[in-house]
Amino acid sequence: MTMEGTIRVLLVEDNASFRNGLALLLETVPGIKGHACADAQEALAELARTPYEVVVMDIDLPGMNGIQCTRTIKERWPKVQVLMCTVFEDDDKIFQALKAGATGYVVKQAPIGELLDAIRQVHLGGSPMSAGIARKVVNTFHQPSMAQEGLTQREQEVLSLIAEGLTVKEIADRTHVSNNTVRTHIRHIYEKLHVRSRVEAVNRLRGA
Repeated sequence: MTMEGTIRVLLVEDNASFRNGLALLLETVPGIKGHACADAQEALAELARTPYEVVVMDIDLPGMNGIQCTRTIKERWPKVQVLMCTVFEDDDKIFQALKAGATGYVVKQAPIGELLDAIRQVHLGGSPMSAGIARKVVNTFHQPSMAQEGLTQREQEVLSLIAEGLTVKEIADRTHVSNNTVRTHIRHIYEKLHVRSRVEAVNRLRGA
């Protein structure tokens, strides 16, 4: 907290109505002082000027998205805590955000009291998450790893790229191998996972 005992919170949100409404609310909350920005570049400039303890970050921002902005914040100001507040609940977005350095993840649909509690928790060193998000995180630890399925590291990489929706050519370009080599990896993946299509392979990866 600051010397006045107040948590300085920077809200990064491109939706004007949500941003303005939450900013007005934060002004009325004892112990929290908020400032709002509409995009990542504005937020980074504000952080360079003014110290903040917590950043409440949306993901779907214009230009630099919230995950990229989180990564930059943690590189420049590692002590700043980033709390994701977004409509996204898909596994990929959640884990990208956490890998980028976010220490909490709440959905916009959550009650406002949950968001305020999350701000306080993340400032105190906790990792608050909405219930549905926490369940997704826990579930990933219950899934067998692809290595346990017999996939090589390269095959795991190819499968992850398949899950991103990349074509054979795009995977070949990304991994610097030929199209035929990618097709061979895919065939081996299908054989080891006992599946017959990309959709079935991705479902195995995600534990569906």
